[in-house]
Amino acid sequence: MLRSCYRPLERCFGFRCCGGSGGGGGGGDGLLWHTDLKSHAAGDYSIAVAQANSSLEDQSQVFTSPSAIYVGVYDGHGGPEASRFVNKHLFPYLQKFATEQGGLSADVIRKAFSATEEEFLRLVKRSLPVRPQIASVGSCCLVGAITNDVLYVANLGDSRAVLGRQGSETKKNPVVVAERLSTDHNVGVEEVRKEVEALHPDDSHIVVYTRGVWRIKGIIQVSRSIGDVYLKKPEFIRDPIFQQFGNPVPLKRPVMTAEPSILIRELRPQDLFLIFASDGLWEQLSDQAVVEIVSKYPRAGIAKRLVRTAIQEAAKKREMRYDDIKKIDRGIRRHFHDDITVVVVFLDHHESSSKRRFKQHSVGCTTAPVDIYSMSADASEEDLFS
Repeated sequence: MLRSCYRPLERCFGFRCCGGSGGGGGGGDGLLWHTDLKSHAAGDYSIAVAQANSSLEDQSQVFTSPSAIYVGVYDGHGGPEASRFVNKHLFPYLQKFATEQGGLSADVIRKAFSATEEEFLRLVKRSLPVRPQIASVGSCCLVGAITNDVLYVANLGDSRAVLGRQGSETKKNPVVVAERLSTDHNVGVEEVRKEVEALHPDDSHIVVYTRGVWRIKGIIQVSRSIGDVYLKKPEFIRDPIFQQFGNPVPLKRPVMTAEPSILIRELRPQDLFLIFASDGLWEQLSDQAVVEIVSKYPRAGIAKRLVRTAIQEAAKKREMRYDDIKKIDRGIRRHFHDDITVVVVFLDHHESSSKRRFKQHSVGCTTAPVDIYSMSADASEEDLFS
């Protein structure tokens, strides 16, 4: 059974057979891509992505097998290279270590994250002479997996996983309740800020309030990521090649980590659906608002609905309409909202066993386009630097 789950994973992501499917141009927005609805072993899922940056920095993928679903949302910063790299390498590492250890576990997830981080470090070392800025590129990383009715959520950074579960039907409590499953590794959160400060008691400027937000060394908001090598390996700061690229930040020790927060829990009958999304969604909508939208509207196209609602909220803040926003070109559009990726996974506990067995026949994978503007569904490692 284990090999029946992980061999398809290797086929999909080892050979990159799965491009994005679905439609672009949601409602005339040429920077919005979506897949309205697909099935997985225990329900359905919907995915949508909106591009705001000149190069799409959000990357995402969904893999389904007869007994599992894997979701990955990778929000890059400083450029698209790290998120594209994670999109290509993390799931194969999960497959490798899960096969070796007889199933998915917290240890398997940690090893996969660590191996992806180390592989990216090797890429940075090789590329530094021709692309020194690669040392300053990084990516948040959010992974969700369901196998044998157990949910695994792991994350670095501030992408977020939220559960919609059945609540008590009273006037004071909504019917569907939002439950956050991931930890935001962002120093804007006081607890995270104190955690970083405690690790650097000899540095009074480890976290600085600048340009309207808290940032580590005045540079970055997230405390955990894949990449950002120059903030994890002080020797890169001292490298003459990197010093030609930008102003070096003196470091005594690493100020970021690639150690994921991991949650493992059994699914319960009242668990209705999961939302995995980059911070572009959560900057505009609260956890509860998102859950209420998912519970209120039809499944087909629900991820696209959430993305468009977030963009509408961004437009309101500028006293604009969505129709105005969607006319703005990539790059310039980043001044109004971030790249937004949303994956909604429905959990159909109530379905008959015969219907669930029918769904289990299919193995599939959906990968959002590497860049919506060009609608590229794949990229070789060389493409990272083109």
